[in-house]
Amino acid sequence: MSELSTQTDAFSSNAAPSSPLRRLAALGDVRHYRKGTILIHESDHGDTLFVVMEGRVKVFSTDANGREITLGVIVAGDYFGEMALDGGPRSASVITLEPAVCSLVSRATLLAFIGQEPGFALDLLGKVIRRARSATNAVRNLAFTDVYGRITQLLTELAEPQPDGTGLLRERMTQQDIASRVGCSREMVSRIMKDLEAGGYVGLRDRRIALLAKLPARW
Repeated sequence: MSELSTQTDAFSSNAAPSSPLRRLAALGDVRHYRKGTILIHESDHGDTLFVVMEGRVKVFSTDANGREITLGVIVAGDYFGEMALDGGPRSASVITLEPAVCSLVSRATLLAFIGQEPGFALDLLGKVIRRARSATNAVRNLAFTDVYGRITQLLTELAEPQPDGTGLLRERMTQQDIASRVGCSREMVSRIMKDLEAGGYVGLRDRRIALLAKLPARW
């Protein structure tokens, strides 16, 4: 079995064995990255699509004072970088959260692939629309929703239902991770999480946050 075949088999279940994304990844330049590697710098120009084959990456933005807000986490079986395929500047930075393997697909290769598989253009368009909608919702929440509401909304969105009726976050998140996702201080997250834990609403399970009961609408 070739090295590329072995790496491609590492895709999560989000990318089926015969999916167009796997075939697209096979056309790119496969690279390995260490944890903490910056893959994309905000405002840089680029024309490369990244297909995540192994690991997780974080999409984030920073201001002039170095304050950071997390825009999302992308896992194996997904891709990023599509917003800059028009030749414009990158809209955010991307860093690996763990050792990762990505296939780098050039704009020319992607356009040729779409010519052969036009259905993938719809997937690409849908991805752009969903991410634009997510960004709009994030701005709305920052403007109109209080910190407690943003934290509980994030926890609810990331929680997977469990057989016992509780919810378990899909990923391990620190209080700083939560703060970066909702645009507040880690100290504020710490206070709210301590209160929720004392009230029996949240706890830890397998080093992940568990929602033990429905979170109150107000606190």
